[in-house]
Amino acid sequence: MSGHSKWSTIRHKKGAADARRGKVFTKLIKEVMVAARMGGGDITANPRLRAAVAAAKSENMPKDNIDRAIKKGAGELDGVAYEEINYEGYAPGGVAVLVEVMTDNRNRAASEIRHIFSRNGGSLGEAGCVAWMFNKKGSIVFSKNAVSEDSLMELALEAGAEDVQDQGEQFEVTTSLEDFNAVRTAFEEQGLAFEVAEITMVPQTTVRIEDEKMAQQILRLLDALEDSDDVQHAYANFDISDEIMTAIA
Repeated sequence: MSGHSKWSTIRHKKGAADARRGKVFTKLIKEVMVAARMGGGDITANPRLRAAVAAAKSENMPKDNIDRAIKKGAGELDGVAYEEINYEGYAPGGVAVLVEVMTDNRNRAASEIRHIFSRNGGSLGEAGCVAWMFNKKGSIVFSKNAVSEDSLMELALEAGAEDVQDQGEQFEVTTSLEDFNAVRTAFEEQGLAFEVAEITMVPQTTVRIEDEKMAQQILRLLDALEDSDDVQHAYANFDISDEIMTAIA
């Protein structure tokens, strides 16, 4: 698991207990709305909407909120029209950063993203400068206390997962974008509790960060990006040791 995946798991745990939950709900509602607008409001015929609804349910979002977001996205109710934009750049240490934005104001979003990079020691790059370094995948993370490696491996491969990796205190199951929902459903039907299940951008290569101060700078940049109301996700290809990550977290 890359350092970014470790940080994502840490933030997910924090988010369940603090003020980030409100921001998480806002981002999930945006994704549901855009998914419904792009592919229609029928969850059975719209894989992106199905994944968005599953993510919302995993955060215990009320069903009424989800249904209302679907109707807004599908045009059955009035709602804000969001635009999807990607920004690319670099964090300290030459770490590649890919930012997925969903906004109703392109100029505001561009100005804020540029400011966040500049303020946190990064630099915003041209379109295409780092996107080629990432592949879109499904990622499902389990605590080692929740499942044995043998049983997880067997079920994951039967369900169509691409890989299962031992990541120290966790197992990470990787899937193709197309098989993510099927693999996730297979785990749920077996009663296996995962810590994180999400569509993510997996780096093809990673940049090893050995310096704790630089690691703090990188995570500060990622934190600031993910705290932005217009940012849906921020991905990076850093690899930070468990020891440094634990000390920082």
